[in-house]
Amino acid sequence: MYKRITIEDSVRVPPQHLGEDLQESVQNGLIAEKEGEIDPELGVVIAVEEVEEIEGGEIQPEDAGIHYTARYKAIVFQPELHEVINGEVVDLTEFGAFIRIGPFDGLCHISQVTDDYMNLDEENLMLTSDEQEKSLGANDVVTARIIAVSLGNKDSNKINLTMRQPGLGKQEWIQKFEEEKEETEAEEEEA
Repeated sequence: MYKRITIEDSVRVPPQHLGEDLQESVQNGLIAEKEGEIDPELGVVIAVEEVEEIEGGEIQPEDAGIHYTARYKAIVFQPELHEVINGEVVDLTEFGAFIRIGPFDGLCHISQVTDDYMNLDEENLMLTSDEQEKSLGANDVVTARIIAVSLGNKDSNKINLTMRQPGLGKQEWIQKFEEEKEETEAEEEEA
């Protein structure tokens, strides 16, 4: 989920920017240091919007830059457990589908794609069900739910997804499910 939040953090202004407008120097420092940073609690900082307050101005040993404490507004993307998201399939492997959600790629393990058993069709690069009723390929738009989030590890940030619930999956699967549900309800009303 995208959020606009206020963050208080330290920022280093390099020596080549000393003497320039402090607000601008601090904002540029925050942009350089914080945008794209992944924090386990905040998610990923997408953009630093504006600096609200600047305090301090400390010099640290063996560092020519000046360190400030700044409070600033930022846009972050924070994937939340059980959140339902829309995404695009960007890669398929024998163990599942990678789905782009915001700045991250989440994994929908092959066992979590559908209730049907799915196989990788390497020739056509798509996942298909045994009966060939369902298929999932690159660039397909899907709706999934986040079932696990592990952020902050520089080597591996992980987001696990599922599409094994009514109302989730590839758009045409959802539409077919809704149509079948309406037909069943109409039949029950007639009976």
